Amino acid sequence: MSEVKLAASIRTEFGKGAARRVRRDNRVPGVLYGHGTDPVHLTLPGHELLLALRTPNVLLSLDLEGKNELAIPKAVQRDPLKGHLEHVDLLLVKRGEKVTVEVPVVAEGELAAGGNLLEHVLNSLPVEAEATHIPESFTVSVEGLEAGASVLAKDIALPSGVTLAVEEDAVVLQVLAAQAEEPAAEAAEGEEAAEA
Repeated sequence: MSEVKLAASIRTEFGKGAARRVRRDNRVPGVLYGHGTDPVHLTLPGHELLLALRTPNVLLSLDLEGKNELAIPKAVQRDPLKGHLEHVDLLLVKRGEKVTVEVPVVAEGELAAGGNLLEHVLNSLPVEAEATHIPESFTVSVEGLEAGASVLAKDIALPSGVTLAVEEDAVVLQVLAAQAEEPAAEAAEGEEAAEA
């Protein structure tokens, strides 16, 4: 996983008005916390942060007024209509430290013939990994799986140093049989008979 370097500055103004002024300057208000330290209120460059957050669990190298800090995103608030960033909570991490994160699960391949459906029971898999080596995603092959088959958490190959933070028997993906629909003509006849 690569680090994304961002220049951050400490915030001294708080409240809605101050946050709006920060956003008008194309910056995002945020909070950096962790390791028993006091929370640090900061602002980050809006566009660069938006690009960085496209990678799940991205490692951010913050230049906080001359001091370098490593952080991962913990909570991101977006405007529900426009989609731009409103606020971000960052968790302070150190090299070699283990953190618990959710890593997206990506299914690839074709299911067995017959109109089967793939259900993502877990869209992401909770794992514990070193902060500087968090996987971007887990790819799972569903090639040829039949209805009733499922992929459990223990079936997913994890890189070295990564452990599950969920039960091994937790269902991640399952294959469902397609539901057969009644033909429209039979349903209409059934309704006429019921009315008589």
